[in-house]
Amino acid sequence: MDNISLSFYFNLTMFMNIGHYCYPAFVFCLLLYSFTVSANLVMIWIILREKTLHEPMYIFIAFLSVNDLYGTIGFFPRFLMDLLSDAHLISRPVCFTQIFVIYTYGCYELTILGIMAYDRYVAVCHPLHYHRKTTSKTVYTLAFFAWVFPTFYLTIGIYVIVRLPLCGNNIHKVYCSSWNIIRLSCVTDAVNSIVAMLGAVIVAFLPFAFILYTYLRIVVACWKKSSEVRGKVLQSCLPHVISFTIYSITSFSDTTLSRQNSDEINPFVAVIFSLEFVVIPPFLNPLVYGLKLPEIRRHIVKILCLKHQTKMNACRPLPAETGLIM
Repeated sequence: MDNISLSFYFNLTMFMNIGHYCYPAFVFCLLLYSFTVSANLVMIWIILREKTLHEPMYIFIAFLSVNDLYGTIGFFPRFLMDLLSDAHLISRPVCFTQIFVIYTYGCYELTILGIMAYDRYVAVCHPLHYHRKTTSKTVYTLAFFAWVFPTFYLTIGIYVIVRLPLCGNNIHKVYCSSWNIIRLSCVTDAVNSIVAMLGAVIVAFLPFAFILYTYLRIVVACWKKSSEVRGKVLQSCLPHVISFTIYSITSFSDTTLSRQNSDEINPFVAVIFSLEFVVIPPFLNPLVYGLKLPEIRRHIVKILCLKHQTKMNACRPLPAETGLIM
């Protein structure tokens, strides 16, 4: 069994033995998973349903919710199973599939936030040319490249990792991570390290730099505007800034954790840090956009009021003039 486990299975060692507390933890995570899926589905449904929301900004928000669903569904089912399991072995094919899903989710999130920043930049800095520059063709072309390029890069990256000879099978995390597997490699390949570093710069740092640059331009453009104009710009851009900040903090925490020696970190803190990246953004994004953007908030309130009114009408007694004898 040891030889088979070493060659075909990885062991996720960061799951702690919490005894009977695993059941409350499972219920809590299941509720979190259910809310995240439901909230993102509601966001997508409202944007698709309301024709007034068929504009680039809201379409990009729908893309963000689709990606959050993708990442959530790719992580939570396996994680929930592991919470109730005594053994935390994961086969190599499932492990590499999980790496692909979680890492593409992270890259998609960043590239979508990048095109959302571009959309706000054009709307604020070039308002007269907004509809000419952000046509339907432009929207879907940007979305296509936001999904295709990370997929292409990560497919090559995972193919390289799969071919590495490994001298162990313990992954110090609650899900599979490419960096943890690279640390298990029996050989050091300088070329692979350089390629991985360049790829990380292209996929991560360039979108980060682009988003920061667009918001610097927005701040400069609004600096001399009236307070009313600045208020409208802030209302429009604030949800995106919050989403980008949340993503930046959680991804930085996950990256920092991966580079640290797991024996020097409190296990509970390590688990929280490793979960932030895949749990917090999908959970908070629909809340941020649903509560902060007036158009989406108005449609949510409208739907809730209609449902409440329907229930009240169903419970209302029949009027006396109907002539029915009870």
